[in-house]
Amino acid sequence: QVQLVESGGGLVQPGGSLRLSCAASGFTFSSYAMNWYRQAPGKERELVATISPGGGITNYGDSVKGRFTVSRDNAKNTVYLQMNSLKPEDTAVYYCNAGARYWGQGTQVTVSS
Repeated sequence: QVQLVESGGGLVQPGGSLRLSCAASGFTFSSYAMNWYRQAPGKERELVATISPGGGITNYGDSVKGRFTVSRDNAKNTVYLQMNSLKPEDTAVYYCNAGARYWGQGTQVTVSS
């Protein structure tokens, strides 16, 4: 049974940081590119970051470049999203995705003073 379980969301002030984690099970994690998406109320789902199966290649959406960092630990079957310099417009539900095939349940990130 495939599972992707996100954690680490919460309420943070503008300029703050959060680190999201996504623990994977039920598939060969190290064979899949992993993605982070987000969806804000009333908006379409947006690709935030992508990391290759080995972790050597990463890509970011324009709105988060220079502020967010995606990484993975294949030994722990976990992908991370380090989010720095958070802005109110980063408020969204953040989803972990495996190879455009499997999805987590999402974790809420709220950036507000």
